[in-house]
Amino acid sequence: MNARKKIRVLVVDDSALMRRLLSELIGAQADMEVVAVASDPYIAREMIRSHNPDVITLDVEMPRMDGLKFLENLMRLRPMPVLMVSTLTQKGSDISLRAMELGAVDFIAKPTLDSTHTLHAYHEEIAEKIRAVAQAHFPDRVQGPLLPLTKVWEPSIAREKLIAIGASTGGTEAIKQLVVGLPPNGPGMLIAQHMPEGFTRSFAARLDGLARMRVKEAEDGERVLPGHAYIAPGHSHMLLQRSGANYALRLSQSEPVNRHRPSVDVLFRSVAAHAGANAIGVILTGMGKDGAQGMLEMRLAGARTLAQDEASCVVFGMPKEAIAVGAVDVVASIGDIPALLLQQLAAMGTHSAR
Repeated sequence: MNARKKIRVLVVDDSALMRRLLSELIGAQADMEVVAVASDPYIAREMIRSHNPDVITLDVEMPRMDGLKFLENLMRLRPMPVLMVSTLTQKGSDISLRAMELGAVDFIAKPTLDSTHTLHAYHEEIAEKIRAVAQAHFPDRVQGPLLPLTKVWEPSIAREKLIAIGASTGGTEAIKQLVVGLPPNGPGMLIAQHMPEGFTRSFAARLDGLARMRVKEAEDGERVLPGHAYIAPGHSHMLLQRSGANYALRLSQSEPVNRHRPSVDVLFRSVAAHAGANAIGVILTGMGKDGAQGMLEMRLAGARTLAQDEASCVVFGMPKEAIAVGAVDVVASIGDIPALLLQQLAAMGTHSAR
């Protein structure tokens, strides 16, 4: 897309208040414009034909046809970048995750209207999301075998090693493909995915129902166990620490890093400090540079590092930045990363950590 061309946005929401608010927030950005609004999917379909938008913001609950059914039809007939706008509820988060499976690029919670400060923060967040969504491309949905891999680990190997994963835009589906492909008895896995507060618990529960390992939202102070994956809560940074001979987790609500909390850099830096050569770092699809410096620190501490390749990324920003600073050992398709992780862990099991 030409850098001087404004991002053309279609706002689809049944609430007149939300249509007006989103139009004002988006229209205030110098690099984007609202070309049309629609109160339901039938009107939206006509607006797409007449205005050819670059991005659609799509509400979930609407009259005549719900947002998920419209999204499913859209992705089958005319795939295009969609940002879901969802209520911050259990139902809203579950529907948003289903929307990612159907092809939406990202989602954002609807704003609360209780303070100017909150709206200002939301203004910045939705602008950043739209920019990321506008850059998205649609890799093939089948990018490697989804059959789970089998590996029996020595208990000491599973206890000593760690896998740390960071992702943003497009990451929910990439993480799902990775986690589903891994055995139930491997090392503990720490995951920082840029996601709003209230959505990470649903994300963890969804993965837990699909994966052979246990997947849960991380809790402050808990021990990192083999065969478990821990999702950083949407309200906190997640850090690794030592508790005697064991690994444990610490949650922090300190200031956002790279405009994110949880931040991938915060997680990776703590893994570099406390796990060093016993860790593997993986950076997946996402916009921005969060995770690049932290992954470099991991590599310098002796960790092995992998990045998702451009062809399989929805947005190549985060892996690209990590590669650019020299933080990455191996670049691979998301479909190949589970097998590569098992290879790396097997090699680590035959060599003592430095």
